[in-house]
Parts: sequence; C-alpha cells; structure tokens
Amino acid sequence: MNDTPQPGEDLSLRAEALDWLNADDEVVALDGARDLYLATNRTGAELWQALAGGTTRTALIELQVAKYGIDAARVAADVDAFLAQLEEHGLLA
Repeated sequence: MNDTPQPGEDLSLRAEALDWLNADDEVVALDGARDLYLATNRTGAELWQALAGGTTRTALIELQVAKYGIDAARVAADVDAFLAQLEEHGLLA
C-alpha cells in the first residue's frame, strides 16, 4: 500500500457517522455516511478497538506480536492490509 502509515503516525477511526459495537469477539460497524455495514473477526476487533482510542501502526503491530507471538513482519503485513481496507472505505480520521 502506498499510503502505509509511518511508525509514529497517529491513527484513529473517523468519528462522524460511524457507529459500532462489540459482538461475540468481533466488531460490527455501520458507516451511516456511506450506508456500509462492516464486521471484523477477533483480531480485527482488537485492532479496531485500539484505533477507536487512537494509536500508531507500530503500537498495533506490537499489540499483535505480544498477544499472539507471531513474527513481526507477518503481523505488519496483516496490519497494513487491515488499515488499507479501512482507508479504502474512508474509515480512518
């Protein structure tokens, strides 16, 4: 992704017209501005919740590495893919 956030860049979810809730280890979100319904898996929900409070790409990667013990390069690729999807849908602030 060309717009990969830099390690120290602050990231957060867009606040306007975005409602979400936790449901059975996933996040269910409704983007009222675009009439878009989204759902995440458990890992996506963890990333989403971190983004809701404001975070950085580095912190997202460290969160997943610490929790699951997965290789940082693999986690970085997954985090970047998740962030790219959120960006594509206009969900990042």
